[in-house]
Amino acid sequence: MIEIEKKFKLNELEAARLLEGAEFIGEKTFTDVYYDTSEFALTKNDIWLRKRAGEFQLKLPVFQKEKVQTTGFQEIEGEDKIREIFAVAPVLDFETDIKAFGYEIFCQLRTTRKKYQKEGFEIDLDDAVSVLPGEEDFVYKITEIELLVENKEEVSSASKKIEEFATKNQLKLEKTWGKIAQYLFQKKPKHFEALVVAGVVKAED
Repeated sequence: MIEIEKKFKLNELEAARLLEGAEFIGEKTFTDVYYDTSEFALTKNDIWLRKRAGEFQLKLPVFQKEKVQTTGFQEIEGEDKIREIFAVAPVLDFETDIKAFGYEIFCQLRTTRKKYQKEGFEIDLDDAVSVLPGEEDFVYKITEIELLVENKEEVSSASKKIEEFATKNQLKLEKTWGKIAQYLFQKKPKHFEALVVAGVVKAED
C-alpha cells in the first residue's frame, strides 16, 4: 500500500471544523527512532528508516510528475525486507548490523496520536516531543489527512482528493513541515540544511 498525506498546522477553530462529523477511532502513544548516516545518505533522498514499537520500517518516496502539495510513501515493514534493500547480511541483530554500515540514531520522538475517520479520509492529530536527553523542550503539534492507495497510478488522484477535502473544510493549502523537518530545523541545523539543499525540505520563504 502507498500512503498519501498532507500536513496542516491547525488552530482550535480549524481543528474543530475539520473534526465535525468525524468518527473517533482511538488514541495511542508511540516512540519513533530514526536512523541515518553522518552524511545523511538516506534522508537526503527522502528515505526514512525508523523503529516503532520495536519494529523497523522503511519509508520510500513515491515520485510524481504532477506538482502537488501532498507527499506519498511506500512503507516497507520487517527487518528481512529492509536487509534485502540495504544489502545488509544477518550477522547479529538488525540494529547492530546497520550500525556497522554507519547508521546511527539522529531523532527520537514520542507521539500521542488521536485518529479519526471522515468521508473516507483518515485524520491524525499528533502531539510530538523529543525524548533524547537535553531535548525535552521540543514539542510539536501537527495534523495529517491521509488516503491509502494500492498502486502508483492512483497517487495523483488521491492527492487531489485530499486537497479538495481540505478546501471543503476551509483549511489552508500551504507548506507545512512534518515532525522530523521541524525537529531538525530546531535541533540539527546542519542536517536540516542538507535536506533543503537536496530538495527534500523546502525552507520557509
